[in-house]
Amino acid sequence: MAIPEPTATGTVPFGEWETWYRITGELGTGATPVVVLHGGPGAAHNYTLTMARLAEQGRAVVHYDQLGIGNSTHLPDKSADFWTVDLFLAELDNLLAALGIADDYHVIGQSWGGMLGAEHAVRRPAGLRTLTIADSPASMELWSQAADELRAQLPADVLATLVKHEEAGTYDDPEYKKASKYYYDLHVCRIVPNPPEVAATDAAIEADPTVYNTMNGPNEFHCIGTLRDWSVVDEVKSIAVPTLLVNGAYDEATPLTMQPFMDGIPDVRWEVFPESSHMPHVEEEERFLSVVGAFLDEHSLDGHDDPRSAQ
Repeated sequence: MAIPEPTATGTVPFGEWETWYRITGELGTGATPVVVLHGGPGAAHNYTLTMARLAEQGRAVVHYDQLGIGNSTHLPDKSADFWTVDLFLAELDNLLAALGIADDYHVIGQSWGGMLGAEHAVRRPAGLRTLTIADSPASMELWSQAADELRAQLPADVLATLVKHEEAGTYDDPEYKKASKYYYDLHVCRIVPNPPEVAATDAAIEADPTVYNTMNGPNEFHCIGTLRDWSVVDEVKSIAVPTLLVNGAYDEATPLTMQPFMDGIPDVRWEVFPESSHMPHVEEEERFLSVVGAFLDEHSLDGHDDPRSAQ
């Protein structure tokens, strides 16, 4: 299905910089709005744009580019210590306030966006109604362990190519990129060639890899950036809103990476998409919209009880 055109786009000031946003639907009308947190860190919003179709169910959908990528301010000269989880938490809080929705909103976080969403939720913001964690690990240690297990299943020549170039640090070598693409086609997006919105995000990272390379590393499975020791495992018990977990049967976010969310969050459910890898919102679009839309409707405030009222 076609991605709907935005109702509004704009920027909000964030310190000395600007955060770009895109709204589908009308804020202030209909059901509780949803804010989509993209992955990376440092991947643009484009590949999550199928989620704009949640507006068809009568709610506004907010996408935005996090600082350093896409249409938001780029800062290629900032050092590694600038790019922190706290920076992106502050940016999210700033956006919610600027759009006037900080007292009533849902969050859908995909990949790194789910990690960021979990960090946001453990702080128990007053207006958060639900959290959807899509294809996200509870720790980077678990993510790397899962990646090693998936890599071990690759053909021997593909794995040998990856190891050779990782040991040499030659991540830009075409041979390494080709071997990486083999992994991506299995575990990142199984629709090949990738849809235009996914390709647009890849192009954005290629144009400015500052945040992605600094915090994550050269690719999805060789995570040597500043997030390599990140974990929210011990904090997820503090998440006080209903939470939906989503991943694909072929996802690089394997059950191992997401189990701590299931074990620790008090009100949680888990939906696995059998034909998907890391992007069920793209690979099984209609089912994703149905499952997530029903979950959001269940906990919105337009005629429903506040889900936090019994807490």
